[in-house]
Amino acid sequence: MGLWDRLTQGLKRTQEAVTGRIAEVFQSVVGEKLDEDTEQRLEDALLAADLGPQVTDRLIDALKRRRGLTTADEWRNALAGELTTVLQSAKAFTLEPPQGVKPWVILLVGVNGVGKTTMIGKLAAREKARGRSVLVVAADTFRAAAADQLAVWADRAGADLVRTREGGDPAAVAFDGVTAAIARGVDTVIVDTAGRLHTRTNLMEELAKIRRVIGKALPGAPHMTLLALDATLGQNTLVQARQFQAEIGVDAVVLNKLDGTAKGGAVVALVVELQMPIALVGVGEAIGDWSEFDAAAFGRALVLDETTTGP
Repeated sequence: MGLWDRLTQGLKRTQEAVTGRIAEVFQSVVGEKLDEDTEQRLEDALLAADLGPQVTDRLIDALKRRRGLTTADEWRNALAGELTTVLQSAKAFTLEPPQGVKPWVILLVGVNGVGKTTMIGKLAAREKARGRSVLVVAADTFRAAAADQLAVWADRAGADLVRTREGGDPAAVAFDGVTAAIARGVDTVIVDTAGRLHTRTNLMEELAKIRRVIGKALPGAPHMTLLALDATLGQNTLVQARQFQAEIGVDAVVLNKLDGTAKGGAVVALVVELQMPIALVGVGEAIGDWSEFDAAAFGRALVLDETTTGP
């Protein structure tokens, strides 16, 4: 399944909530400009997809400057193009290790229940598909059976696992994991952490400790900190992202459960309002149900029905 198909499939519920409304809006456009009533109905449709007021206003303003559009398909394609432009305005990002870095250490953080364990399996599978050896570190030592669940996903991905006893020191297991990776010549290390509320200062300080300890095991590590978010939370993901960014720093987002929400437009708000790149999106429960984030494909998949317009 290609990128367009994965994104379209993953955004199905969002499309069901917004695509028909957008098509109906543009069917009523008379002439080559949006009238006040059309603008209002388009605004309602975009807000329903959780794009947020800032992005919605920016898209409508851009469409109002367009000329020469006469059909509903032309207007919808123009909207997809403006979405792409907005998404591409964010800082460039690539989910790849810096030249000469080995092992490449990725730290995964997030609140409880966002699907971090599932996403680690998908990340590990992605790395294995690129021919890299992978070591997963189970530094979530507090949640019952967390390491057992992670072991299942690591096994599915073909990755090794480092773990300790339940209730052990998470910073210590992170240190041991990175040290083991160095000794084994592993290419990629993915460090899991316990889910924590972004409002709990003591737990956020513990994350900072894990980062420091990883840096002692390997200077310069972790090389990338990824924040796992639940797409079903819509605009609430922005609140979590702001707090994690302020407390520990985040390089990019891995967005889970995109297939289970009608609020997929929140992805755009994350990228535009917080200038936070999206690394991967989860579009299903299986280990292969993930997609690289691509601005053009996402912009089109968000608002275009694949049965009416191709990629």
